Amino acid sequence: QKTHLKNVCLQYPLYRLLNSHCFCLLKSGMGLIIFFLCAYVPKTEAGHCKWAEVLKDLERIKTSKDIDVSLYTANADEDVKCQELVMRCFFLETEVIIQECRIKNCSKTQDVWNIWKNGNETFEKNKLTSTKSEKCKECEEYEEKNFTEFVQNFVKVIQRDCK
Repeated sequence: QKTHLKNVCLQYPLYRLLNSHCFCLLKSGMGLIIFFLCAYVPKTEAGHCKWAEVLKDLERIKTSKDIDVSLYTANADEDVKCQELVMRCFFLETEVIIQECRIKNCSKTQDVWNIWKNGNETFEKNKLTSTKSEKCKECEEYEEKNFTEFVQNFVKVIQRDCK
């Protein structure tokens, strides 16, 4: 929300400047530069990664020594058509980590819970509905890997989605 306010504060003076001298300014080089700046600023805001909070929590838990589970781990280089299903698999597996943390009283339980919660909120908010391609695997078809490899692949998949 803070970034949005910065954009409004920046855009309003530019809007006023262009509105009052619109046609004169567009004839000059400076007017064109200002015009393109106005067009570019909102585009950078829209490019913000929807998984940013999940990435932060993954960074917090990746070195956890008290989480010792094997998890179905999708490959970071899966077909782009399978991207949403791969993401859903990772979030489903975080439920397994949550259960493990409840049993063992892990130090990172809250961070894992945040990953699961933020992921599900993002899926809900963006109404993600991919159609299953023949190439896409079910979660249980992926190889089981240790927690460290799971987190590394999860991060790679999110970074790929955020490009």
